[in-house]
This record gives sequence, C-alpha cells and structure tokens, in this order.
Amino acid sequence: MTGDEITLYAWYRSSSSWRVRLALNLKQIPYKLIPIDLEKGGQIDPAFLRLNPKGQVPVLQIDGEVLTQSVAILEYLEETRPQHPLLPKDPYQRAEVRRLVQTITAGIQPHQVLTGLYLPDHVPVEWNFARSLDWAGHWIEKGFAGLETMLAQTSGKYCVGDAVTLADCCLVPQVYNAKLRHVDLDPYPTIRRVFEALSELEPFKKAHPSAQPDCTEEYKKVF
Repeated sequence: MTGDEITLYAWYRSSSSWRVRLALNLKQIPYKLIPIDLEKGGQIDPAFLRLNPKGQVPVLQIDGEVLTQSVAILEYLEETRPQHPLLPKDPYQRAEVRRLVQTITAGIQPHQVLTGLYLPDHVPVEWNFARSLDWAGHWIEKGFAGLETMLAQTSGKYCVGDAVTLADCCLVPQVYNAKLRHVDLDPYPTIRRVFEALSELEPFKKAHPSAQPDCTEEYKKVF
C-alpha cells in the first residue's frame, strides 16, 4: 500500500464500519473497500488478524498506517482531513458531540454486537436468537431514554445544532439497529426526527448497508 491509498476493511452490517463510511463520505475522501464477512469468519482469517489482532472491523489503512476502533478512526480523520469538519469550533459543543458519541458507542452499541449477545452452546438456537433480541432491545430502549433527553437539549436540525457532526455518524447506525430489533421509536421523537433528517442526505444514503457491495439480497429487503 502506498501512502496515498486509503483502504477500509468493513462489513456492511457493522455499526462501527458504518460510522467510518459516513465520515469518509461526508469528508469526500475516496477509499477502497475490502469486505470482511463476520458471519463466515473473515475476522479470524490470519491475513486480517495481522491487521487487527482483535479480529474486529473496521480497519482503516491510511497514510501508511493501520488504524482500528471506529471512534479513534473518526478522530484521526477529523484531525488529518479538516475539510468538511465534523466537530464544531466551539469547545463546549465539541464536548457535547463527544459526549453523544460515547453515549452511543460505549453505552448502547456494545450490548447488541455479536460478541455481546453470546449465550452458551447448549442453549437451543431458537431460544438464543429470541433471547438476544430481547436483550439488545432492552438495552437500546434504556440507552435511548437518556439519549433522547440529551438530544432534546443539544439538537437543532441534527444531533448538535444544524451541522452534521461525528455524533450523527454514530446515531444513524444505532437507530437502524434499534429498528431491526423492533424497538418502538415513538417514545423518542427527537431521535427519530434527527434520524429522518440525516437519512435524506446523500452521504448517508451512500453509506447505507444496502448500498454496500457485500450486502446480501436478503438483507437488502430488511434494510
């Protein structure tokens, strides 16, 4: 890889990958996508583990370096590619954006990922799946209750004011995950309003899972 090439290793259904796709699109940064199929064990392929020993997506190769962890990648893009900024100039608003980012990525999303939904092998598959939906839905609802209050205080058209920020890159994937788990969004009108406004933007349409080359026909119907 040359210093000019940017390569994103990602999975279309991964919330963390989705966040990075959004930031790259919003900053108008061209990149090459290499899909990693988590359902088929692509994350434990030796070649991928050499990039990220944790076996997680996304991985971003950029500036001759390898970056992992979506929030760290978002911050790196903001610091090295200041065009189309995704953090406000005002220090307090920047802190608000980061607070929302952490609320979603550390306080809500970990409860719904494949590793977080682990149940013992002896549990029947049907029960495992149903229980995992209940588990994820419960924690999303609990997290959304607090997030709704925060957004009622910080939002304009989007999460913080009227400009798209890193918080919006994290919100949209999380709302989609909530919908996939049949979470009722009616109790969260601010979350739903901001989500709907963001969904109309072209960079968000381009980053949608159904627009990714590795998205299956089955999931295109779901999304």
